[in-house]
Amino acid sequence: MTEPSRRFRAACIQTCSGREPDATIAAVGELIRAAAARGARFVMTPEQTALIETDRERLFARVETEDRCRSLARLRALADELDIWLLVGSLGIRTAGERLANRSFLIAPDGAVVARYDKIHMFDVSLANGETFRESANYAPGSQGVVAALPWGRLGMTVCYDLRFPHLYRALAQAGAKFLSVPSAFTRQTGEAHWHVLLRARAIETGSYVFAPAQGGRHETGRETYGHSLIVDPWGELIAEAGTEPGVIVADIDPARVAEARRRIPALEHDRPFRVVMADGREPALKVVP
Repeated sequence: MTEPSRRFRAACIQTCSGREPDATIAAVGELIRAAAARGARFVMTPEQTALIETDRERLFARVETEDRCRSLARLRALADELDIWLLVGSLGIRTAGERLANRSFLIAPDGAVVARYDKIHMFDVSLANGETFRESANYAPGSQGVVAALPWGRLGMTVCYDLRFPHLYRALAQAGAKFLSVPSAFTRQTGEAHWHVLLRARAIETGSYVFAPAQGGRHETGRETYGHSLIVDPWGELIAEAGTEPGVIVADIDPARVAEARRRIPALEHDRPFRVVMADGREPALKVVP
């Protein structure tokens, strides 16, 4: 049973994942232990917790199906040992198809996986500095938003590029989520431009706590990620922030503040039906999101 008024301590782990999952998970595990030692009951890791790899052949050689994933097994055992709730931001997971899943896992204090979310929106972009990303070449998009129960309220699960699609967060909040997880590996260029404002906007729009554990630093592949893991309160205030190096941030979370923010501005209850038309009366070609 959830206890919506009960306070708890949350932690975001910031990492710089390498090309070898075993070594990366060992380093992540030490940071998770440090977070638990600081009293965190809910600990979160970034997108691609175990592996940042740009070479397709090396990537596929190092990922496994969920039932055989050693990284997931080690993290489940650690949650059990430390008696914590653990959000594994995401892992690459082999599926029956030709592409992988970019999958986030919520693990209970007994080590059980209680929720899974496959990243919906694929990061297919070409940046002004010449960087090009085609996530959809290796990963298949998910198709379901996920809301999971924590002891302190419901969690809406998302991953990284999802952050740019506000309708997803509105739907999760309207489905009862009080907390939103955004484990990420933002590029340095896009992070400097948009990271803080987008996370604050999602918190403000939904009256939710936003937890954003991030990758940070220069990875073995040469890719550079922005870091600056954040915890944002339901009024859009930053209550914890990391720098650019691996580490841990913690914050004390009061679920009652969610109800307070939504009572002050009940925007989640104010949706109105509408349609978009051109000035000349023609119907525009729109991609409709249910």
